Amino acid sequence: MKRIATIQDFSCVGKCSLTVALPIISAMGIECCGIPTAVLSNHTGFPCFYSHDLTDDIPKISEQFNAHKITFDAISTGYIASIGQMALIEEFIREFRRDDTLIFVDPVMGDYGRLYSQITEEYAEKMRRLCAHADVITPNLTEAFMLLGEEYNAHADRGVIRSLLERLVALGAENAVITGVQRGNEIVCTGFDGEKFYEQSNTLYNVSCSGTGDLFSAVMLGAMVNGRSFAEGLDLAVKISGEAARLTLLDPDRPAYGVNFEQTIPYLIEQLEKRNGKPQ
Repeated sequence: MKRIATIQDFSCVGKCSLTVALPIISAMGIECCGIPTAVLSNHTGFPCFYSHDLTDDIPKISEQFNAHKITFDAISTGYIASIGQMALIEEFIREFRRDDTLIFVDPVMGDYGRLYSQITEEYAEKMRRLCAHADVITPNLTEAFMLLGEEYNAHADRGVIRSLLERLVALGAENAVITGVQRGNEIVCTGFDGEKFYEQSNTLYNVSCSGTGDLFSAVMLGAMVNGRSFAEGLDLAVKISGEAARLTLLDPDRPAYGVNFEQTIPYLIEQLEKRNGKPQ
């Protein structure tokens, strides 16, 4: 069985980060090993929350992995709780990366033109360094501009998006995706593999909630670890995140708890079987 190490925070309540990655990657037939960067009582979309930083635990976890000779087919990162964790995560990648290990970085720093409270230029610079280790990076539009040190432009057209992607790949990542760009009544994700652009879109639903980007990244990561191409992974991730947005819109609890990824798992499995050529 394939095995992924995913490094991000864990919220006891609220559907985002490890809460999303663990079940989605497991449903794709891959062992998912979570390394929490912080434990939160509930995600930050609630009015208040408790958070416990786990920076000091990351090297201790790595030490035990080495002692047991544990290997990984992929290493992914999501929300990183502090600048101090960046160097530890880079070291983790150096220790556990093999020639065929996929490195997947979701550079979580903000959304809708707003950066999260702890994000500074120093944090962004460290994130640029981390992205240089990656095979795939998946920033949203806010994060793409931040990584490139440019002012946010909510009205970036197709040409601007493609230019951003070319410059993101120039940071060192082999492939890049810019997620969640609004264009008319659609939400568009555009990928670039260094040679070719790929564009996938969904209906734009009037819903905004935590965990949508985490779901996108988990599906795309799982697909690629299972041998799908970058373009195939992008297509599947867009389909699943679009269905999750549609289902979340129907739920009156959506503002507090996040994306309704649980209800998309049967659809995800159906899509996987279809792509594997299995009868429905």
